[in-house]
Amino acid sequence: MADLKNTIQNLNEKQYLAYAFIRIFLGGALFIRGVIFFMNPDALIKMAGDESLYMWFSFVTISHLIGGLSLLLGFFTRLGALIQLPVLTGAVFVVSRGEGLANANQSLELASMVLFILFIYFIYGSGTLSLDDYLSNKKSKEGQARD
Repeated sequence: MADLKNTIQNLNEKQYLAYAFIRIFLGGALFIRGVIFFMNPDALIKMAGDESLYMWFSFVTISHLIGGLSLLLGFFTRLGALIQLPVLTGAVFVVSRGEGLANANQSLELASMVLFILFIYFIYGSGTLSLDDYLSNKKSKEGQARD
């Protein structure tokens, strides 16, 4: 029982890692989605259901590639999230709008969740386990060494 309490206490002290792990997973998933769209643009056309929006497909693919990698690495995280926000807003309000909630493929719920999480990372930044955090700490240590 003491081991369980120690484990729970240790996990509670490291809750900040969960924020980082979510960012890493989300960034990786968005990057992979961008690779899939790059390799198979017809998948994006099929998902959108409208070929007249083809010029936006390149934007979606590039946004997922650049923004996803940015989130994955935690490098310019706010910018990476910002790049994704219009894409996911379109996914929620344009692409998934006709499906409604409780649909079998749940794309509206998933897109809404990703949009919400991206907004959180845009507001709060990358957190720990990120290049942003590493570079910020390195810069502040260099500033302290000069003083």
